[in-house]
Order: sequence, then structure tokens, then C-alpha cells
Amino acid sequence: SSMNRQYNNRTEVQEMAREVLVSLFPSFILDRYPSWFARPFPNFSARMCAWATVVGGTWLMGECAVNDVPELENGGKHQGVLVKRCRFLEESQCASICVNSCKLPTQNFFRQNMGLALTMTPDYETGECQFAYGKLPTEEEEREAREVPCLMRCPSGGGMRSWHDGKGASGGKEQWLEDLEALARSSDGVNNEDVKRGSSTCMLMDD
Repeated sequence: SSMNRQYNNRTEVQEMAREVLVSLFPSFILDRYPSWFARPFPNFSARMCAWATVVGGTWLMGECAVNDVPELENGGKHQGVLVKRCRFLEESQCASICVNSCKLPTQNFFRQNMGLALTMTPDYETGECQFAYGKLPTEEEEREAREVPCLMRCPSGGGMRSWHDGKGASGGKEQWLEDLEALARSSDGVNNEDVKRGSSTCMLMDD
């Protein structure tokens, strides 16, 4: 939350949070994972990332468990993670911080740096968050995340809500929707050659 107070540009916050995730991994893993694992073995990679999320992320997010993502064509066996009560959301009490400092940066990190699609679906009522590895976010899912009403318990009193009102360069269609449509047009969704470190892909709430 301190990043959100210090920087009033959500794109900066999203990128800084993604860079924090990058710093947690040795460069040789990020350099090789897309070509050695994510592209040739997407289902295996999704399961491996789900397992690693539980093993390495419980201390940060709270209790979580591997589960299935049945909406995926392959059945999504063991490709999901359910965070039972997210500490990040519980501490921040803010939907904007959840989206800009956690959901989007994490999705971007796995897409850009790991070559793997990820959809995160927070539940602001229960505090749960569902990770779905190997699943690109849909327009509907991302719109729901953007349009969730400010939480009554938010310490900013809704002051960060303006971050959710960005428009695209044309001044009409929202930028996050433009980016999502461009992402969906890629020929093979995830396993394409344009997945590389530092390239912009899924900045769904960009200015």
C-alpha cells in the first residue's frame, strides 16, 4: 500500500510490483523457463507453477491449496490455486490496491517473464483468490475486477477509485480492453515467440 500512496500512476505501481517478483527469481530461470518449459510443456508448467505458488507463497498470501480449473479445455487438473483468505487483501482492505499491486502485476509477471498465462480472481466478500494457470483473462473477468465497488472498509475512503477510470489513447475505448483484445488476437494465445522479458502484454488497467 505504501507504493500506492507514493506513486499516483497505477502503471508505475503495476510495473514496480512486477519487478519485485522478477527480483525473487534467478535470471537464468526467467531466461529459460518460457522456451524450456512453458512453450513445449504448457500443462506441466501450469501444474508446476501452481505447486510452487503454494510452497513459496503461503507465507505471503496465507493458507492456500492446489485445485483444478475445470473451465480449461484440458480439464485444468491441478492447474489452480485457491488462496483461502488473502493476507494482502485483508491488510490493504482496498480493491484498487488488490488490482494494481497484486492481480495485474502477478498476471503480467507470469505472462511476460514466465511465458505462462494466469488469471487471478479475487473475491472481495470472502477474501479468497483463485489462481488459474494456463488461462488467459477474459474481457468479462477483467471488467468485473475493475468495476467492483469501493470496499466500505477501504482506508482511502474510495480515494483511489479514480485509478479505475482510465481511457485509451483514442479517448474512447478503455486501454485495458484494447490490450486484452490485442492479446486475444495472438495466434496461439500463450505459447508465441513474442513472450520475452520486459515486453508489455497484459497491462489491462494501463493509462
